[in-house]
Amino acid sequence: MESGKQNEYAAFEEKVRRTVYLDNLSPNVTESVVRTALDQYGTVKSVEFIPNYLEPRNMPQCALVEMEKEKQAKVVISTLSEFPFMMSGMPRPVRARAAVAEMFGDRPRKPGRQIRIRWLDTADPDFEVASKLKQLVKRHATETAVMLKHQLEKEEKLAKQQGETLKANYKKYEMIDSLMADGAARRLARCYNLRVSDDSGPSTFH
Repeated sequence: MESGKQNEYAAFEEKVRRTVYLDNLSPNVTESVVRTALDQYGTVKSVEFIPNYLEPRNMPQCALVEMEKEKQAKVVISTLSEFPFMMSGMPRPVRARAAVAEMFGDRPRKPGRQIRIRWLDTADPDFEVASKLKQLVKRHATETAVMLKHQLEKEEKLAKQQGETLKANYKKYEMIDSLMADGAARRLARCYNLRVSDDSGPSTFH
């Protein structure tokens, strides 16, 4: 029986080595988006989003992506660490690093490992240490929430600016096309002694 548990945990460790932890994902990213983005590096076997029960829905999310081979996972991690990588058009670079066993909610118990739980009395020497750790965790959670909220505000502002720029450029090209269509551009070109290109590409003045 113990041998079976060891084999089970060994298979789990292999899975961990093939898995990439993705962080800072847009809330709009779906499993199909992740698969499409990472299929260029190898075969994606599974995508598991890590639920966030403490933060608002629009906060960045995380995912565990299992690749077919460990080498493919390493390529994903090295590539995303070196170059900015966006998903779902959001101005939010995705972060990637190697997964660790503690990230898996369904991980098997490590053979030989024992977990002991006990209540601490206020007179216990470790009670003060445990209280400080509890307060530290609460403060860290609060600081993280504030930081993420500020990050989202900046990203939403940037996304709005990008959208406005795209709309302005689109209107500009629409205006140029309409001028070419009704002949106004050619009349202006004759007035100013300019030549207008007549190819299949964008209309330009020379």
